[in-house]
Amino acid sequence: MSSSREHTYIDVNGVLLHVVQQGSVEGELVVLLHGFPGFWYGWHQQMDYLAEQGYRVWAPDQRGYNRSDKPEPVSAYRVEELAADVAGLIEASGRGKAIVVGHDWGGIVAWNVARRYPDLVDRLVILNAPHEAAMAGYTATHPLQLLRSSYAGFFQLRGVPEKMLSADGFKPMAAMLEASSRPGAFTEEDLAAYKQAWAQPGAIRSMINWYRANAKTLFSPQPPLRVPVPVLVIWGAGDQFLGRGLALRSLDFCDDGRVVYFENATHWVHLEEAERVNGLLGEFFGNARYLENRMVSLE
Repeated sequence: MSSSREHTYIDVNGVLLHVVQQGSVEGELVVLLHGFPGFWYGWHQQMDYLAEQGYRVWAPDQRGYNRSDKPEPVSAYRVEELAADVAGLIEASGRGKAIVVGHDWGGIVAWNVARRYPDLVDRLVILNAPHEAAMAGYTATHPLQLLRSSYAGFFQLRGVPEKMLSADGFKPMAAMLEASSRPGAFTEEDLAAYKQAWAQPGAIRSMINWYRANAKTLFSPQPPLRVPVPVLVIWGAGDQFLGRGLALRSLDFCDDGRVVYFENATHWVHLEEAERVNGLLGEFFGNARYLENRMVSLE
């Protein structure tokens, strides 16, 4: 039986963040960062497992999402502000360091936290999110990646994406999740929870503002670029949005990195392969160098 979840609000970096906490208050801190268009709930299978393993788990709604603050200016969603939010959470915890795990946009934030605040990060886990410098170089030699990422250009339009994605009770948003994942990855209960999060006032606009605020920096990241902490990259090879080569290219910017490919998983690898992903997390948390090979491929 997993421990109960606690909902709280923490004031950091000028915003009030809704944070769901679980596990022993004495355990090592793990911060789980969701991506687009998720919220804290996307980690529920990892939260239960990690709590049972004795970790203290914090899963925030990042700024702009669900029950966290939603600043009006687009500039409030620049990646340096998002990384500062996470640094503030770790400092607010009273711990010297935390293990940071990020998926999708949460992964990009996690890369930035490890780059900008390495003293606060014990180790880093990334799920289907490229290091920005890897993204910049990869798109120059892989034109297909530009096509895969073209939806980000649509999100630069003002007002139009919000209206389209919110139509018919967020039906397009739900369809996007189902189309980009294996059948059954999102249950009806899951989709109902997501729709409730998307319906929070200002949420859709703020979520899309992440793309608007960072369109240029995704292809021209600011230093520091190297990640000095141990890194595990977990990658669903069937990702419709991000080419698999981005995972290995990202390791070029890590002092100590390795990648595990799930050949039959998609962008939502932590949902589709929850048990095996949880096992990888547990092993990596206990031994940062448990993988001798730089790359491992799993069916």
